[in-house]
Amino acid sequence: MGSLSIWHWLIVLLIVMLVFGTKKLRNIGQDLGGAVKGFKDGMREGDAADKPAQSAQPKELRDSTTIDVEAKDKSSQQK
Repeated sequence: MGSLSIWHWLIVLLIVMLVFGTKKLRNIGQDLGGAVKGFKDGMREGDAADKPAQSAQPKELRDSTTIDVEAKDKSSQQK
């Protein structure tokens, strides 16, 4: 009873088609597809713009594992 079979989905699809009509569903599908395509294109453009900026930075700034040497010296002086 908890899971929906293929027949349940077909009945739901039939009811949705009767309520909204096929033309309206087609328009909604096209709008949704255009939005997804626009989002993907925007992500590609953003990635392309970020790559040259990363390579322009020195390696020391790109390294994510930085160590604060002064903090280590302070902790060893307190002991």
